[in-house]
Amino acid sequence: MLDERKAAILRAVVKEYIDTAQPVGSAHVARIGALAVSPATVRNEMAQLERDGFLAHPHTSAGRIPTDKGYRFFVDDIRSEPGTLAEGERAQVSDFFAKAHGELERMLQDTSKLLSNLTTYAALVVAPPHEGANVKAVHLVPLGARVAVVVAVLANGGVEKAHIEFPDGTGEERVAAAAAHLSSHVVGRPLADDRPLPTTGDPATDTIATAARQALWDYHDSEADQVFIGGAARMASTFQAVDTVRQVLAGLEQQYVLVSLLREALGDARLTVAIGTEHGVDSLAECSIVVAPYDVDGPHAGTIGVLGPTRMNYPQAMAAVAIVSARLGRHLREG
Repeated sequence: MLDERKAAILRAVVKEYIDTAQPVGSAHVARIGALAVSPATVRNEMAQLERDGFLAHPHTSAGRIPTDKGYRFFVDDIRSEPGTLAEGERAQVSDFFAKAHGELERMLQDTSKLLSNLTTYAALVVAPPHEGANVKAVHLVPLGARVAVVVAVLANGGVEKAHIEFPDGTGEERVAAAAAHLSSHVVGRPLADDRPLPTTGDPATDTIATAARQALWDYHDSEADQVFIGGAARMASTFQAVDTVRQVLAGLEQQYVLVSLLREALGDARLTVAIGTEHGVDSLAECSIVVAPYDVDGPHAGTIGVLGPTRMNYPQAMAAVAIVSARLGRHLREG
């Protein structure tokens, strides 16, 4: 635990470094911190904060910068009073969701762009898993004499599509009968429900309906988690070192790593911040992540977050992720 004076000095250093990206000196902290103490006292306290691992001292500067431990203290300190979005930013969010429509994938990609615009960091949105989502509607649409597409619309806003083939001479009436049979037994159930369809008494109709159901299962099983990324180039530009930029961009290209990063960082929490090496991804060791779930059809349906430098504006990033995740979930629930 830090005493109040050290805590106030550390807050001042973190806030100033976030704003300026320049090492912060004791004289400057004495002027801006409203501490009513001399620069020499501040200097002594900052030296102790450095010894305790909260601050670091770049060799080329007289000032100090926060360490991951310093940022962690700052984030934990502001949790009880998180930041808020500016009025114009709140209006931007409201306007976006008032006009948003279309397929889930387009919605999530556009949401990642919205969140990146709000924060200037890379925004990551993981699509909700489909296997637990209830089927809202299912259609079987003939595309030719022997081919049809089966389309399942899910309660979480997702759409699953797969193609099936059937024997020559299968009439549209039988395809329609198979579609009606399929719909009557899968709508309202989870996509992953593996109970067999009951028979209709017509083997040809049963074959088509069963093939359509199996095609949806097979198609879903072949899909990896979808990650939608907005603002990667903009976020990478916040780093000055070329090697760091390369590492960050390479990390953003590894979708499996990103999915694991988001889910492990989140755990069972509603809003989580992982700072620097805390998240365990070496290529993103100079980055922090703010992540939250969004709920659609069941708890923790999907995940949304921002990835930025450890020198990110944590209050604003936390506020943006919180409001966008809540609005996205509500929008998808309401259809």
